Amino acid sequence: MENATTHPGDPGHPVRRRIDDLIDEHRDHLATSLDGLTEEEARRSLVPSRTTLLGLLKHVTFAQQVWYDQDITGRSRADMGLPEAAEDSWILADEDTVESIRSRFLAVCAESRLAVASMGLDTIVTGRRPHPLWNSHLHVLRELAHHCGHADILREQILAARP
Repeated sequence: MENATTHPGDPGHPVRRRIDDLIDEHRDHLATSLDGLTEEEARRSLVPSRTTLLGLLKHVTFAQQVWYDQDITGRSRADMGLPEAAEDSWILADEDTVESIRSRFLAVCAESRLAVASMGLDTIVTGRRPHPLWNSHLHVLRELAHHCGHADILREQILAARP
């Protein structure tokens, strides 16, 4: 039985663990969306926007850094090596590879988990503008879930185009 004094947003509480688990399930799904793809396939543009599977993973890495690093530490995007505009987070550099982007994504996931591990969801973070940590969690969960759907469709199209 849970201690009556614990709050659902406290680290270790079943509600908090479930929220963290949902975020991690979506992170895992996105990390594996590039499995078995060539560099060309991961960069392939199948829609009019900048959306590619590799760019998608680069973008969700950016989103987590904004919601968990910038909002907690107050570091600027420039200090973190991030573009100022979210739409620029999709742009792939020549040196970006499946391995480099996935490795960075996984590192940011680990850093994000560590940054919030001891914080309750009601903790006010003040990096960009004051808000409770639960707001950051919901934004990240929405971002990840949203892009998991995109990743599924893009991967399906890529695999269907193979000879």
